[in-house]
Amino acid sequence: MNNTPKTTFVLMIILVIISTISCKNDTPIINPISNIDSLGLIPQPQNIELNEGGFVFKKEVSFVFNDEADPRILNYLKTNFSINKVILKGEKPRLKNHNVHFTKITNDTLNKEAYFLDITADKIHIKAISNEGFYRALTTLKQLLPYNRTQLTLDTLPAISICDQPQFAWRGVHLDVCRHFFDKDFVLKYIDLMAKHKLNVFHWHLTEDQGWRIEIKKYPKLTTISSIRKETIVAKNFNPYVGDGIEYGGFYTQEEIKEVVAYAADRFITVVPEIEMPGHSVAALAAYPELSCTGGPFEVLTKWGVSENIYCAGNDSVFVFLQNIIDEVLELFPSKYIHIGGDEAPKSAWEKCDKCQARIKAEGLENEHELQSYFISRMEKYINSKGRQIIGWDEILEGGLAPNASVMSWRGESGGIDAANQGHYVVMTPGSPCYFDHYQSKDVKNEPLAIGGYNSLKAVYEYNPIPKELAVDKHKYILGSQANVWTEYIPTTKQVEYMTYPRLCALTEALWTGENKPGFDDFKIRLKLHYKRLDNWNVNYRKPKIGSVNL
Repeated sequence: MNNTPKTTFVLMIILVIISTISCKNDTPIINPISNIDSLGLIPQPQNIELNEGGFVFKKEVSFVFNDEADPRILNYLKTNFSINKVILKGEKPRLKNHNVHFTKITNDTLNKEAYFLDITADKIHIKAISNEGFYRALTTLKQLLPYNRTQLTLDTLPAISICDQPQFAWRGVHLDVCRHFFDKDFVLKYIDLMAKHKLNVFHWHLTEDQGWRIEIKKYPKLTTISSIRKETIVAKNFNPYVGDGIEYGGFYTQEEIKEVVAYAADRFITVVPEIEMPGHSVAALAAYPELSCTGGPFEVLTKWGVSENIYCAGNDSVFVFLQNIIDEVLELFPSKYIHIGGDEAPKSAWEKCDKCQARIKAEGLENEHELQSYFISRMEKYINSKGRQIIGWDEILEGGLAPNASVMSWRGESGGIDAANQGHYVVMTPGSPCYFDHYQSKDVKNEPLAIGGYNSLKAVYEYNPIPKELAVDKHKYILGSQANVWTEYIPTTKQVEYMTYPRLCALTEALWTGENKPGFDDFKIRLKLHYKRLDNWNVNYRKPKIGSVNL
């Protein structure tokens, strides 16, 4: 999806109002900020018009579909609104007026998540390009209800007109389940909270030096050996090393993964799996040491950091192994992208390996960096042959970028800029401010132990994934951004939530509302109302200071 400048979006809305929707004015009238803020909508829609009065729900209210109703939309209505009656195409509602209407529209100037929500005294009318747009509209409608409501009956919604769509197509959040493992039920909650905030990509980091978390039936030792480490380092006791002496492990069965993927799809969220290569692979090598340059032996790592032991790029058996894994991954994940890692792969083992040096010579490569490019390109060619595409951390630029690869830029934005200038798609996720394992306060003594850094709520809110130095004609290559939640120092689900919220609330507005977002002071007002929703959803968010919002 190309990003739409503010002026273009306003003109687009005016055209849509004229041609497809009954907004009352060519230019929406924005009521005083305090009135709109009182709705507490996060992310803030692109255009809002508040009107007099409101819509009162009655027992006889029906939900009327002018086209076939998508089961995902019907399920959302049933689970979130305790609906009374659904009227499908060709049927008649019980009341002539005072119903909720769903209408699909066609407009090439809007993206697939665009929607229009009009609430008057007589009816609620939702218009959308797609079922995804209907879902986003219902998410907004749900936020308009009192935070603790589970049904619509007898509630009054404000009269309002909303014209809305996201600025960025990739609005994601990542979860590292390798350093610390979180069970399926928590992953489902994590995804549910994403949906409530209009996020649409869940990046699932499934393999690491410290644990392999996905069942691969062809290689059972990946779960019997690679998923378990003998202990875990205590705090930051690297030298001298101190371990806790407690065996640690866990993995997801393929049936559990199917359930997670289906649950996400019901919420219009894509799950992108990450299978690390060639580095961050010690857990796999512990089970299959013959795939390394040295032959091992190895243990699943118990401390954090980067290991020199990686897959051997000169061994064809490595590619057979990884291709077999990818075959099973593709059966589980229908996503367009497969994340192949590519980061933090030291070349020292390759420099000493006869097979790797022979590969460099046979392929006419200059050095080990080009050997990594060969490795990634070879895997990309295989994944492309299956109808999918790869995305990897910005190290995959080193030695030459694979022809069809997309880049996730984490070491600042320079890698993303380089990739975009080469015509490759990019997800901007620089450590500052997108790494949510970093501290949220400079007062670290009063915060849980973290890896370091400092990413404030304000810094997250003000982030724009499009770098100022990127030429305008290259903006189209910036897909969006995501938060990364690395879990070396995040051992519990409560701490995951603490580190993620409310910063993820800020990021979703930065990515959905984008350049039209009203500003951090305005956001803080709405966030105070949103805390009640987070409480109702049982989220262990970072509590605000009394009388203020933590920055």
